This record gives sequence, C-alpha cells and structure tokens, in this order.
Amino acid sequence: MEENRCKFWLPKKNRFCANSPLNDSQFCGNHKPRSIEQWIPCPIDPSHSVLKENLESHVKRCPLLKQAQSLSLQPFYQKGINAGKEEEEEEDNVSSEMKRSAVYSMTVTQFCKLINKIESVHASTCKDIWESYKVPEACNMWIKREVDRKLPFQEKHVAQQASILGNLEDFGVIKSSLGSKEADSQGFCSDDSNFVHAVVEFGAGRGYLTQMLADCYGFDRVFLVERKSYKLKADRSLRQKESLILERLRIDIEDLNLNAVESLRGIPYLAIGKHLCGPATVLADCSIEYFPPLFCFNTCAADLTLRCCLSEQCNQGSVQDCRSNANLKGLAIATCCHHLCQWKHYTNRKFMSDLGITKGQFHAMTWFTSWAVDADHGSDLPDITDCSLQLQSIEEKQCFGDIHGVEDVVRNIKPVERAVLGFKCKQIIDVGRMMWAKEHGLDTQLVKYVPSGISPENHLLLARHAKCFLLGFYWHPWFKGADSMCPCYLQTESIIGRGLEIFTHMICRS
Repeated sequence: MEENRCKFWLPKKNRFCANSPLNDSQFCGNHKPRSIEQWIPCPIDPSHSVLKENLESHVKRCPLLKQAQSLSLQPFYQKGINAGKEEEEEEDNVSSEMKRSAVYSMTVTQFCKLINKIESVHASTCKDIWESYKVPEACNMWIKREVDRKLPFQEKHVAQQASILGNLEDFGVIKSSLGSKEADSQGFCSDDSNFVHAVVEFGAGRGYLTQMLADCYGFDRVFLVERKSYKLKADRSLRQKESLILERLRIDIEDLNLNAVESLRGIPYLAIGKHLCGPATVLADCSIEYFPPLFCFNTCAADLTLRCCLSEQCNQGSVQDCRSNANLKGLAIATCCHHLCQWKHYTNRKFMSDLGITKGQFHAMTWFTSWAVDADHGSDLPDITDCSLQLQSIEEKQCFGDIHGVEDVVRNIKPVERAVLGFKCKQIIDVGRMMWAKEHGLDTQLVKYVPSGISPENHLLLARHAKCFLLGFYWHPWFKGADSMCPCYLQTESIIGRGLEIFTHMICRS
C-alpha cells in the first residue's frame, strides 16, 4: 500500500504523504522537487507563488481574482496616483540587500564623510522635535478598561493610541465633549462639539485606533483604508453605533484617489495612521496583466498617505484638487519602517537635494534606520543630540591596517552608537515630510508621542490647516465675501506656500 504513496516524509505527522505519486515521479504534485526559478509570484496576489508553466491558467481561477476585478472598476482606483513623479527613467525598487551592498562598496573615507554629513544635517534641521506624551481625559474609558471586554486590550497599544489622540486634541484638531464648556469660553462654536465629522484611517489593520477615536470623541463617518484582510476587526463594534457610518476600502494607498470617494466628497475629515509600513517583497515582472495587482510592495506608506491627502495637482493650479485638499482638517501619522523608503516615492526629494544628499546617500540613510530598532536598547540609549560616532578612531584604525573596508567598520561600531545614527536618519526623513506638508499650507509639528520603551518607532507627524483652528469656525480660502465668517471674531491667517495672505479682519454683521 505504501508503494502507491508519495515518498515525501512529513516529520510532524511522522509518516509519508498519503497522496498518490505522479506517473513519472515518486512524489505527488504538491511535493515534486522543482527549482526555485520555476516558481514566480502570482501577478494578482504576490503573497503566494505559482509554477511558471501554470501561470496562465492560475490567473483565471486565483481566489483573489474576483476582488481584483471589482477593484479595477472602482472610481477611486487609479493606478500609481500617489507613487510620485519619476524624475528619471523608471527603475525597480531598491531592496535592503542592494542598499547594504552599496554601503559596503564605499571606501572608509566615503563612509566617514557620509556619517559627518548626516550628523551635520541632523544638527541643523532636527532641533524642534520634543517629547509629547499625552493621556487625555477623554480616553479614560479605554485606559481604565471600561470598554467592552470582548475588544482586544494591550496596554502598550492603548498607550500609543491614547497619546496620538491626545496630541491631536492638544494641537486643536479634535475636541473632547468633556471640555466643551471650557472650549466655549475660549470662543469655540457651542453648537458643534466636533467641527471634523469624518475620519480616514490609513493602514487601518483591524481598525482599533479608529475604534478608540469613535468611542472617546465621536465621529459621524469612518473610512478604513487597508489592503489586507484581517480577522477580529473593529468593524462589528463600530457598526453597532447607531449614528456612525462605516466604510472599509480594501485598496493599496498608492492607488487610492481620495477625491473620487463619493461618500467623502465635500466632507471635512481627519486623516490618521499608526505605524504605516509595508512588506519588503518585490513583485516579480510578469507579462500577463489581466487585472491590477492587489498589493504594491517595498514602499513606505507614510509618503503615499501624504500624497493621497494632499494632491500635488494643487500646486499646478487645479482649483478642484485644491478645494478637495481643503477638506483635510487635520492629520496624524505615526511613522515607521523607514528602511522601506524609496527615493522615487519620497515626498520631499527637493529637501534632501538642497541639503546635498544624493539618491544613493538617501538609500544608505534608509538602511541605517534599521539599526535604531534591531535590538531593545531600553534605557541605555543616550540623548541622540549629544552622541556621535567616533570617526577619528575609525580613520586611525584604517591607517594602522586594523580595518579592511566598511563592513569591518560597521561590525566594530557599538550597538548603541549604531542605534543613535539610525534614529538621526529617521528624524531627518520625517523632518523632510513635515516640511513638505508645511509647503502645502499646513501648520505642522513632529513629536515623540511615547517613550522608546513602549515603542522605538515613536515619531508622530501632526498637521492641520492654519485657517480653522484658532476659533473653531471654518473660513474657506476662496470665500467671496465676509458673510462666510461668524460675526465679531478676530483672526489672523497665513496660508503658507500658496502665495495668499489674509490679514487681520474684524467683521460685525449688522
């Protein structure tokens, strides 16, 4: 009987495979040995592979084919709309292995010059990043675990989510109903406790950041943008709220035209994202292009999200896109996975170029960022502003022949010093994003929203429109007359990067 079985041994079951072997082999179709070159990623869903010879038939019956067909027909699907413009000929993504090889191919002198440049740039551009650990009173119901016990609770995630919301409240983007009386005395409109009624969470995952936001601050509409499918989502709990409308968009942020989402059009919204990142798998080239692939790989979602919320067409004179951008009232992105950043997708390449950082040096910096989180450094991590690599000792060791190439240099750097360099590179990348948002007419801040002991990925980019958060009413930048303002309010506005300044006005409606 066993002679008619596949000869592949299953160690966990302590027996051979029970399937029948192929006619020309000792193994079944699942276990027949094949070379790696024969397997290629599925063009519809690269998370699984298929034999090259079976590719054409597989794409007609792939389980995710129906979803890909549906996605291609959606009005908000626009391939690569948020990928950024190519300044050069189109090139493939640069993998971590390629970045490491490029660094190791440098001379020791070139490596030391790059480190010196990073130190200098960080000292000149990253001065205004401060700690802002918040535990808002509105989130007490989550902090004290007074929510539904069926909802998953992890203290470190709740602390991060609460601090994100606390920083948004402190920045004036959202307002707790607990502080409505105090807000009214400061000039907020008393008839509306939240002048932002919709929230769009990018890279939402299971959606529990939005769950906390809806529980503690209250929103009318919720849009969850996520390319993957998850179990144990917050959707069921959110749908139980009578006044809340929930819509989940299963699409890659790179291909999402937010202005084409019909149910969001014309609605003021808040954009949030906690630890936006993406997997480091490269999509293989494939000549079969039946439908758009569901996933885009090897990109950093923070840059895609910024472009999605702030259409670059606005700078090119498109009034419609500028008005759509005006619907974005606030933004909070907890950045992470900087090692996945690509030069062709990065929002503020001009910022880097003006600092003398080339494309190759940028990719080296993104590779350095992985050193910040490659171990639990805990409390032994010093203040990064007071710590730098001992480059003089490295050059001296090279002179005496103790170091043979950059690989030896990297191996001999202390883990804490490597972590400090990684954090400096992260901050430079995030400051570039902050400056890009500022150029698009937003007030911005970059803060550390939790201690590194909770998460080393602790940078939070905050942004808001400068025109509507001082007194809590909305004044459209394209208004035609004074009637669009509330009476008897004094306000000074400056819209940065638009060439438009509105000076102090005192309007009293008779």
